[in-house]
Amino acid sequence: MIKIINKDYDSYNRKPYMRHRKKLIASIICVCVASLVLIIKLVMVMVGQSDYYTDRATQLHERQRSIKAMRGQILDRNGVVLASSKTVCTVSVIHSQIEDSESVISMLVKELGIDEATARKRVEKVSSIERVKSNVDKETGDRIRNYNYPGVKVDEDYKRYYPFGSLASKVIGFTGGDNQGIVGLEARYEKYLSGSAGRILTITDAWGVELDEYQESRDEPVKGENLVLSLDYNIQSYATQLAEKTMMSCQAKSVSIIAMNPQNGEILAMVNTPEYDLNDPYGGETDMNILNAKWRNFCINDTYEPGSIFKMVTATAALETGACTLSDHYSCGGKTVVADRTIRCHKTTGHGSQTFTETVMNSCNPAFIEWGRRVGVTSFYKYLGKLGLLSKTGIDVAGEASTIIHKQENVGEVELATMSFGQSFQITPMQMLRAAAAIVNGGNLVTPHFGIKTVDDNNQVIENFDYNITEGAIEKETSNTMKDILRQVVENGGGKHAYIEGFSIGGKTATSQKLPRGSGKYIASFIGFSTVDEPQIMAMCLIDEPVGAYYGGTIAAPVIRELFENVLPYALK
Repeated sequence: MIKIINKDYDSYNRKPYMRHRKKLIASIICVCVASLVLIIKLVMVMVGQSDYYTDRATQLHERQRSIKAMRGQILDRNGVVLASSKTVCTVSVIHSQIEDSESVISMLVKELGIDEATARKRVEKVSSIERVKSNVDKETGDRIRNYNYPGVKVDEDYKRYYPFGSLASKVIGFTGGDNQGIVGLEARYEKYLSGSAGRILTITDAWGVELDEYQESRDEPVKGENLVLSLDYNIQSYATQLAEKTMMSCQAKSVSIIAMNPQNGEILAMVNTPEYDLNDPYGGETDMNILNAKWRNFCINDTYEPGSIFKMVTATAALETGACTLSDHYSCGGKTVVADRTIRCHKTTGHGSQTFTETVMNSCNPAFIEWGRRVGVTSFYKYLGKLGLLSKTGIDVAGEASTIIHKQENVGEVELATMSFGQSFQITPMQMLRAAAAIVNGGNLVTPHFGIKTVDDNNQVIENFDYNITEGAIEKETSNTMKDILRQVVENGGGKHAYIEGFSIGGKTATSQKLPRGSGKYIASFIGFSTVDEPQIMAMCLIDEPVGAYYGGTIAAPVIRELFENVLPYALK
């Protein structure tokens, strides 16, 4: 009995020991496994991922400063510089490196012309790097650099500069504080002009102090490509002077002039007075509504009723469809009735009997109501589409406006009648000029554009730009007929004030009444081209809200005549 009891007692007392031993073994195994996993992980980190963690460690001790790329120039078709960049500086401070805060603050106030509170706020701010001022002229930047104050950095930067101030401002556009294009061609061709930024890397200790034993490393910036435009500085300059003179003499709200090669869509000049100074585009103004109106390009961003210039489209459709021939006649009594509406001719006593050509020369509304009726709604809209008036032109400037027009199924007798002489719908001046180009260039619908190519600083071509030309919008025979009719408009019709002895010129006038009707506000316009046989230049003038005389033939045609007198010998050489 005693042995049995002792055996049971011994067995009973060994159970806790065995349980403790098992736990100890399990713990040892866990520690060994964890250690093995940790060793494997350390080996992976130290061997397999050493480059990654070395880079991460380096980054903790690197300070990076951007080096802006010089923006590419904008050149006219002959290489005249319209936009360039000049060197400026950006002044920054690094709090951890500054040894004498008061001296730095005093220097910044003196050299940068900022107040002491602003300078102190920048200097005493605890950050890796704090920008004090950008667009500092290079001379000032060099003086600040020569102080050799620790913690003061002067980095060279670039600021956009426009040598001709307001010339073509609403076409070229401008850049913002970061040198990025905001509007116009500066924005449209941003990816070509901007280039690629570089950087400066410096090594610091744990407190952010640069270490002298390590040299700066630099990734050099890549300069932007130079953009060559179709604009001709000489034509643009003269058109600008002419628009400004016309605006003053007519006391107009604005004057716009476009000159284009009708064969390929290259725009030689585009003026929208009043223009603005590209070197100071804000002019102290902060209201964005006012600024957007100031920067708008009327030729592209706004629509208007084209008026009688559009009659060349109706005449083209009438001849092209066979609805009319040159032998057709119309007798104008000064007015005509369409449905329940009486529509009057600008000559209230009427033009009497006229040939088809004479209806264009006289710009007779009742006659064109008849030609439009013969064409019919379906064919009318077909030729609106063929001549590009139902779609945007695709010009290489952002913000192009769209056509405002009745849906075809909603066009009745009155709508067709008024549309036939250029009312009750709206298009952009650029759309009208493009349609006119197709009518006189043999029937090809071109894409108006400014950008021709990009080149490097050695004038080597980097990229040529291609633009779509839709051939056969109208028949060449129809185009030839319309050119001859438009020649007679200038020689003996409403466009006679655009006639120049010794030059072959065609064209069409318009006087568009602005909405609301009866406001007494008009847009006087004229489109002219030369030579008639092979048009190489086509120009359009629009005078918005002239005071006094407002007929296109009276005030707009003479503007194009004066433009042609000065540029035709140059443009047609």
